[in-house]
Amino acid sequence: MNEKILVIDDDKELTALLQDYLGNNGFIVNAVEHPEDGLAFLEKEMPDAIILDVMLPDMDGFTVCKEIRKKYSIPVLMLTAKGDVQDRIVGLEIGADDYLAKPFEPRELVARLRSILRRLSDNNSNDNTGRFGELVIDFAAKNVMIGGKDANLTTNEYLLLEHLVRNKGRVLDRNQLVDYLRGIDWESSNRSIDMLISRIRQKLHDDSRHPLFIRTVTGTGYIFIGKK
Repeated sequence: MNEKILVIDDDKELTALLQDYLGNNGFIVNAVEHPEDGLAFLEKEMPDAIILDVMLPDMDGFTVCKEIRKKYSIPVLMLTAKGDVQDRIVGLEIGADDYLAKPFEPRELVARLRSILRRLSDNNSNDNTGRFGELVIDFAAKNVMIGGKDANLTTNEYLLLEHLVRNKGRVLDRNQLVDYLRGIDWESSNRSIDMLISRIRQKLHDDSRHPLFIRTVTGTGYIFIGKK
C-alpha cells in the first residue's frame, strides 16, 4: 500500500515539486500551506508521515511539532532553511524524527522517509506485548502505557525504548544506539541519545538514581533492567 504523506509548507513551488517527486516515487501526498490547516487535516485523516517546514506563517514548525506530539506519535521530518546544529537539537528535543536542511536533494528526502517508515514497519512485525510492572508495551500498535496511562512517546523515543527492551540485560553503548536510529542527523554528538533517554525516563517516571527500567552504565551507554 502506498504511504500517505502530509506536507505542511507555505513554499508553493517546493510543495508542487514534492507532490510531483514523491508521487512519482509511490507516495500519496497531501499538502497544506498553513499550520492550522495541517493540524485540522490530522483530525480527519492520519497520514503515515509528515514533512513539516520550520518557517511557517503565524506558527513556526517547532510549535506545530509540539502540538502534533500532544496527540500523535506519527513520524515528523522537519525542513529548515538554516540547518545549524542548534536547530537540529531543538527539533530532536521537541520530538521530530529527522531533520533536513534546505536546499536538499529530493532523492535524499525520499531515502530518509523510507528509512523512517521501514523502521516502523520492522517493529510492527513483532506483535507481542511486553509487561514490566506498570510499564506495558504493545509492540504491534507501537504503544506504551505506564500506570494505565498512555506515555505519549514520540516515534524515536518508542524505537529506542523498544530496542533496549528487546536487548534486555545487555549493555548497549551510545554508538550502537546511534547506528540503530539512523534516520536522524546525529553529527553533533552522542548527546542526542542522552536527551532521548532523559525524555523517556521523564515519561516513564523512571528515576535515574534508582531506576526501574533504564540504567545508565557510566562511560558506556544504557541497559534495560525492567522486571516482569
